Amino acid sequence: MKFPASVLASVFLFVAETTAALYLSSTYRSGGDRMWQALTLFFSLMPCALVQLTLLFVHRDLSRDRPLVLLLHLLQLGPLFRCFEVFCIYCQSGHNEEPYVSITKKRQMPKNGFSEEIEKEVGQAEGKLFTHRSAFSRASVIQAFLGSAPQLTLQLYISILEQTITVGRSFLMTLSLLSIVYGALRCNILAIKIKYDEYEVKVKPLAYVCIFFWRGFEIATRVIVLVLFTSVLKTWVVIVILVNFFSFFLYPWIIFWCSGSPFPENIEKALSRVGTTIVLCFLTLLYAGINMFCWSAVQLKIDDPDLISKSQNWYRLLVYYMLRFIENAILLLLWYLFKTDIYMYVCAPLLILQLLVGYCTAILFMLVFYQFFHPCKKLFSTSVSESFQAFLRCSCWRQRRQKSCDSLGKTDLKSSRKQEEIPSSSKRSPEPTHILSAEELCSA
Repeated sequence: MKFPASVLASVFLFVAETTAALYLSSTYRSGGDRMWQALTLFFSLMPCALVQLTLLFVHRDLSRDRPLVLLLHLLQLGPLFRCFEVFCIYCQSGHNEEPYVSITKKRQMPKNGFSEEIEKEVGQAEGKLFTHRSAFSRASVIQAFLGSAPQLTLQLYISILEQTITVGRSFLMTLSLLSIVYGALRCNILAIKIKYDEYEVKVKPLAYVCIFFWRGFEIATRVIVLVLFTSVLKTWVVIVILVNFFSFFLYPWIIFWCSGSPFPENIEKALSRVGTTIVLCFLTLLYAGINMFCWSAVQLKIDDPDLISKSQNWYRLLVYYMLRFIENAILLLLWYLFKTDIYMYVCAPLLILQLLVGYCTAILFMLVFYQFFHPCKKLFSTSVSESFQAFLRCSCWRQRRQKSCDSLGKTDLKSSRKQEEIPSSSKRSPEPTHILSAEELCSA
């Protein structure tokens, strides 16, 4: 049985970030910064409440008689209790023989074109650990993009305005960045496991390292770009955020309405139609929050039973990163044009170049992951290198075709000009030359 390291990492980031945010808010209060204190507390306590609700929803504790668990969640101690419960199950799993086991069937990754189906016995303890891991993975994603991402943006914005970085603020920003990167990493792993549910997925350590650098560069550059733009154009950043948010929030609903599918009723049996609508709206809210800062790695599909599209759409991935790179470049250009005196000692062109190179580095790590370290790369119809080669061939073919068309156009133009000149010369009939005879010459 695997050691529950993901649960321990989720609980550590949850407790550390919450503690650092509470300490920093107390320093804002002592300094008289009531607004910064309120915003810091809001971005700390709001994801805490959502994490408690997520753990209760996944474990279905609302429909069971567990008053102590509900009380601990109300006191915001639910993750600590769940972590203690996980390690109790893990420590007792090897000592007690389980009378009941379930058999799961998974297919192995194809080797030489063949894929074998294997059966595995799963005991009750391992099933409970799987449920806990799944719950904490979802809680980490919620904490990262609905709490840590706006918290990091806020603290970096305060640092730029005050032109100082305190120890408490730097510690909170570091924890927030780690929380966002970890949440994005869990989002990648969840997407892989949901898309390839029938296969036995094993993620190698180098794949985790590659995803960590990919998400780290992507999120860090995105947050810095948003903060720089906010510091000079506070009104316009609201428009940028609203356009981004509602574009990703409404996109799954527009696809659902255009498909004409019936309203999904199989998300949770205990939920009514109103409850199902609330859950779907929360999922689309989380989906929009993720795509505000980085690629979500999944496509939300409301009419699907798993709520996630299992098809690998390279075109959507390409469009997202192209548009996001263009948006970052435009925001940096506007910041450069309207920057104030607080950036007097900052080399603006060098900073813009570093941020754009950093985003390109994130894209490079993403391509390396999909090319070499993706656990299900053997199931891809085309790899990243093949797609890139096909793109180069297509672009080269288009250039050659354009050159051939231009050369044909030039030859046609020359031939038409020659054809125009030939009739004009033929119309000029030579005048008849009169040859004088010898008698006329003598008479003359």
